[in-house]
Amino acid sequence: MSSAYLFPGQGSQHVGMGLELYQNTSEARAVFDQADELLGFALSKLCFEGPEETLTDTVNQQPALFVTSLAMWRRMQAQGWEMPAFVAGHSLGELSALTAVNALSFADGLRLVRQRGELMKAAGEREPGAMAAILALDIPTVQQICEQASNENSAVQVANDNCPGQVVISGDEAALTHAMTLAEEAKARKVVKLPITIAAHSRLMASAAEAFAQAVDATPIQTPAAPVIANVTAQPLTTPDQIREELKAQLTSGVAWTDSMNYLLEQGVETFVEVGPGDTLLSFMKRIDRKASRVKLTFGDNL
Repeated sequence: MSSAYLFPGQGSQHVGMGLELYQNTSEARAVFDQADELLGFALSKLCFEGPEETLTDTVNQQPALFVTSLAMWRRMQAQGWEMPAFVAGHSLGELSALTAVNALSFADGLRLVRQRGELMKAAGEREPGAMAAILALDIPTVQQICEQASNENSAVQVANDNCPGQVVISGDEAALTHAMTLAEEAKARKVVKLPITIAAHSRLMASAAEAFAQAVDATPIQTPAAPVIANVTAQPLTTPDQIREELKAQLTSGVAWTDSMNYLLEQGVETFVEVGPGDTLLSFMKRIDRKASRVKLTFGDNL
């Protein structure tokens, strides 16, 4: 039975994540301890105790999710979980997935994730933007709305196609506000502005993407032990060159998650395992294909 492991992105974090794993498994403890040493501060304490406001700062949030997911993965490996047929990660989670399949070393992956958070935060401060979730409109409708709401000075685009009926848009404040109004007029069930000032996966991340590309070029990348389904193209990444291209495009391009999961289903994947805190990606899969087997890992149960 073919399986895929999925690694979550921002929004899945919570104070206390990884604590039970840390307290009870030497493999997870080693991952958190190594991260603390590499970063030069107690990221583990931030994951376990908060405060939530500091944990949700994108500079900390991204490495915190990366480390918690990898701690869980190391524990799975110690328990005999085998390399899956495919892996995929949502936005930031793509770096967790790449590290899990040995395309990146843990130290290099963590360094890239930390830089990614710093660069995105700086880009958000230079060019503030906004993001909004739109429920119950299809992708062609939302894309049309984004085009209608955009002009030369202010643009908005699809950032995440998460699952049928849940799309996130991102971009300049003015264009995004216009798009939200158009979405309501198009009878969206719900239009919600997200509590974030960073327009992730939009052109406002161009300066971050440029600097991140240099960091990617300076990072050793190996052939992955299993194909990684790309956020940008929803196609498998199997070579270091493909991985570099994907990482460089990722910050300004949308996350084609629905297409990525449909690709896996077409390849005969039957079981989807979420490796990290929360079950966001499994809830998306439920909307994409209710028949797919979904496995949520919790300490004391599967772990």
